[in-house]
Amino acid sequence: MPGKKVIVGMSGGVDSSVAAYLLKEQGYEVLGVTMQIWQEGEEEGCCGLSAVEDARRVARLLDIPYYVLNFKQEFQKAVMDYFAREYLSGRTPNPCIACNRYVKWEALLDRARVLGADYIATGHYARIEKCANGRYAVKNSVTSGKDQTYALYRLTQEQLRHTLMPVGSYTKEQIRELADKLGLPVAGKRDSQEICFIPDKDYAGFIERYTGIRMPEGNFVTEQGEILGRHKGITHYTIGQRRGLGLPMGRRVFVKEIRPRTNEVVIGEGEEVFSDSLEADRVNYMAVPEPKIGEAGRYTAKIRYGHKGTACTVTRVGEDRIRCDFDEPVRAVTPGQAVVFYRDGRVAGGGTIL
Repeated sequence: MPGKKVIVGMSGGVDSSVAAYLLKEQGYEVLGVTMQIWQEGEEEGCCGLSAVEDARRVARLLDIPYYVLNFKQEFQKAVMDYFAREYLSGRTPNPCIACNRYVKWEALLDRARVLGADYIATGHYARIEKCANGRYAVKNSVTSGKDQTYALYRLTQEQLRHTLMPVGSYTKEQIRELADKLGLPVAGKRDSQEICFIPDKDYAGFIERYTGIRMPEGNFVTEQGEILGRHKGITHYTIGQRRGLGLPMGRRVFVKEIRPRTNEVVIGEGEEVFSDSLEADRVNYMAVPEPKIGEAGRYTAKIRYGHKGTACTVTRVGEDRIRCDFDEPVRAVTPGQAVVFYRDGRVAGGGTIL
């Protein structure tokens, strides 16, 4: 849409860099923005100080204005506080989903309006489509290997209406080739894999440092209550975990359940970590309008980022609750993670697993 102003969230990576280029080529007035979310002493990661230098170099080459905006307070409240609170409650959160909803979209869109922008844009591998029913939805990218729609299910209709995702129509290889052809200095930059504020992946250590709370040791138990050994504190574990348990069982066992009230970690064997249903709250409907209580529909649901999806029936069972009944049992349903349900390649909605 020539003449329209768009703010591109530039993380210093190849995807957002090429997104800025593509939108400029399409005739948009492009402004590059890096969201300053890092806390004191954090220089690496997708939005650290090193990312600022990479994004600034790209903006200079593309000849677009570039700004660094401070979102530290929003990030701490919506992502870091939430992450610690969920783990202390025995759940396994997904901080990227919270960051997308409340920081990369809500907070950035507010700033974009102040700057007179019509849209915000990102380098996510997803597409936005207006459905026949008039609603906006996130649609699978052209490459299934890099599809990022799962982490975007909480975006609102207003946010989607003002968002552009140009990278979703390309494969990762095509994006790198284009960046290389343009001479962008980030063409070969490695993708960030870890949670940006915990680069060492020591979640329990971060929570202890961040909150000052050291979780006490407790018992590993069977479903029947038999004590199997001692655990290091519930923040060290997640549903389905097999490694790092330190239990000399002589067979493969997994974390089946975390019980914060009794400070117990329940251990089970293979089939015991499979479930045929789940319930979720904090529900957001995207491609489909909010159904009536008791109304059901057929979908394909994912219960984690790498899950290929399983056919299911989703029923609205309460004001802010859905039940998902799977056609086949799924492994390691994890409270705190998201269940996202799809229809025809579009995100229909999702919620937080209870």
